[in-house]
Amino acid sequence: MNTQTALEDIKVGLKLKLAALWAALMFLYIYVDYFHFYMPGQVSAILTGKVYTFTITQNFLLVTLSSMTVPALMIYLSVALPAKVNRLANIIIAALYIPYSLFNLAGEAWIHMFLGAGTEVILLCLVIRYAWYWPRIPVGKT
Repeated sequence: MNTQTALEDIKVGLKLKLAALWAALMFLYIYVDYFHFYMPGQVSAILTGKVYTFTITQNFLLVTLSSMTVPALMIYLSVALPAKVNRLANIIIAALYIPYSLFNLAGEAWIHMFLGAGTEVILLCLVIRYAWYWPRIPVGKT
């Protein structure tokens, strides 16, 4: 007896898709920064207290961590927030992080940084698109 089967296409909810996009974005942020250490002179500059043109201070590290905390929290918030707030937060935060991702190309940018920034922008555009076209249901009058 020959039985044919097909792969089940499991539908993933929008909130989970958004969370996955934010998680992918965070991995890219981490890896682009990690690979940056392999560029000549970067580790020695860090050891002397410089990143790009910025002096490494407590305030610099606080601002840097704060800027990465928002997309990290969006992984959870995309699943936990109610739809109306969720949609708005994803659209606004993703739109604000597009120029942030492109800022990493300022100064000496190697090809891996262009690939990372380009992919980050695509992921953020997908977040905006998914949130913008959030499915709607009819609301009955009471």
